[in-house]
Amino acid sequence: MIERYSRPQMKKIWSDESKFDKWLKVEIAVCEAWAELGEIPEEAIAKIRKASYNLDRVAEFLKVTHHDMTAFLNSVSESLGEESRFIHLGLTSSDVMDTALSLQLVEAVAILAQDIAKLISVLENKALEHKYTIMMGRTHGVHAEPTTFGLKMALWTEEMRRNDQRLDEARKAISVGKISGTVGTYATVPPEVEERACARLGLSPAPISSQIIQRDRHAQFITTLAIVASSLEKFATEIRSLQRTEILELEEPFQTGQTGSSAMPHKRNPELCERICGLARLVRGYALTSMENVALWHERDISHSSTERIILPDSCLVVDYILSLFTSIMKGLKVYPENMRRNIDLTQGLVFSQRVLLALIEKSISREKAYKMVQDNAMKAWQERKSFLNLLEKDTEISRYLSKSELESIFDYNYYLKHVDRIFARLGLSGKVYPTLGEEIQSELESLAPQAL
Repeated sequence: MIERYSRPQMKKIWSDESKFDKWLKVEIAVCEAWAELGEIPEEAIAKIRKASYNLDRVAEFLKVTHHDMTAFLNSVSESLGEESRFIHLGLTSSDVMDTALSLQLVEAVAILAQDIAKLISVLENKALEHKYTIMMGRTHGVHAEPTTFGLKMALWTEEMRRNDQRLDEARKAISVGKISGTVGTYATVPPEVEERACARLGLSPAPISSQIIQRDRHAQFITTLAIVASSLEKFATEIRSLQRTEILELEEPFQTGQTGSSAMPHKRNPELCERICGLARLVRGYALTSMENVALWHERDISHSSTERIILPDSCLVVDYILSLFTSIMKGLKVYPENMRRNIDLTQGLVFSQRVLLALIEKSISREKAYKMVQDNAMKAWQERKSFLNLLEKDTEISRYLSKSELESIFDYNYYLKHVDRIFARLGLSGKVYPTLGEEIQSELESLAPQAL
């Protein structure tokens, strides 16, 4: 597993202790359901509720059985007397394993949902703080028209809200239990036992199952995590691009004492964002494996089992980590509005080309003719590094339609801000901006530093 990037809460969910605790919880819930149906005596249930296992003994049994469920059951039996005959009554291994796995996934989702909520809060705060911080909008990496950094943050906010909804849908998909026996016919364990046991566990019974809970559910969960990771990679890639020396509109936090290069003392690299991009690729790879796990032979095989022991814990650990890391990056993100404005002015007014085009069209000029008139001047301004406005004012053909004052009124950056309030209102973004403390960010980033293997 990705121990290097694991955080304590998420790591605990995927520990052997947590897994076996949940296996035992499922076994006891099934016994209680049997007891309610009169199949297990009450005095036996009182003892079964106190059943336990020993990790060392499980490991010893496993060397002999080569089967983790029978090894576990042998250890549980040692904690009981004759009541042990009721443990695992009518069940197959997957009844316990898959239902317990659902419990682990539900716990993991709760942590991930908290992570997303924290990031959304930070993004909302950043959007409000920079609502009117004008910057260059780019398409194909080339200057397009001005936007605001607040709008960029609002865009990210809405994307993370969608990720939150996706995660909730994935939670519903994996919040099911399966206690239907071998190949799912309920021949040895009636549906009533499943219903009662799942109710105790806080799960819904899978409406139908084979010997396993169907793996499209788990694929939905991991592909959701892959989408979350892809969103984070998208955001991190944007920061990386805008941190380039030639642009330097944004910069990820750089801690006291940090070094960017062993050779070049001046380096301040976006290594945190690069780390997020790399780990996102890993999660997408796990998503592919999860989809390949959907197709199993007949009522089941165990080709999915070996991969799930890696892809499920690792996906949860990695996404938990990169969500937390990116939240800290955003809290401590350095924003340089003066560089944003400098970069807007690099092309000496070319960003207003569309406005000039539209103004000419309003003068009843055909779009094709107006486009050529504007483009001729735009290309000259681009190639000769001259003021676009000055070139337009000197163009006798354009001056026939647009006066100097009309042209000057077009070159107004406030034009691009006129609907910012409406966009924010659509997203329900309003309220006070809360500043983030530098020391807090430093502490968070230190706690998220990958541990040595």
